[in-house]
Amino acid sequence: MSRRDVFHDAVRRALEKEGWPVTHDSYSLAFGERTLLVDLGAEAPLAAEKEGRKIAVEVKSFIGKSEVVEFEKAIGQFILYDVLIEEVEPDRVLLLAVPEDVWVGLLSKSQCARVIERCRLRFVVYDPDKEEILLWKD
Repeated sequence: MSRRDVFHDAVRRALEKEGWPVTHDSYSLAFGERTLLVDLGAEAPLAAEKEGRKIAVEVKSFIGKSEVVEFEKAIGQFILYDVLIEEVEPDRVLLLAVPEDVWVGLLSKSQCARVIERCRLRFVVYDPDKEEILLWKD
C-alpha cells in the first residue's frame, strides 16, 4: 500500500463536512498487473430525483523540496488516473485536492493556468488547518 499524503485525513474530514460520504478510503484502479490507489472516493446526491455525483480525490500537499516538481508529479498522476477511471467508471470525476496556499501561490500563476487548462485538470482547494473545502474548480 502506498504512503498516504500528510493531509489525507484533513481532506477526508473536509469532504465529509460538505456532505460527501467517503465510499472508498483508497479507490483502486487496475493498471495491468498492478493496482494504483487514488486517495479517496466519495458520492453525494445532487438532488433527490437525480443520481448521485461520484468523485475520486487525489490528495496533494506540495510539501516536497520543489512545488514545481510536485506539480509535475501531480499532473502525471492526474492524467493516468483520469484515463483509468474513465474506462471503469466514466461517471466518476477525478479531482486533485491542493492546499489553499499552493492554489494561490503557484497554481494561479499564468504558466500553471495554461497547463491546468490544456490538461483539463480539476481541483478541490482545501484549508488543511480548518479541514474545510474552499473552492471547487471542475
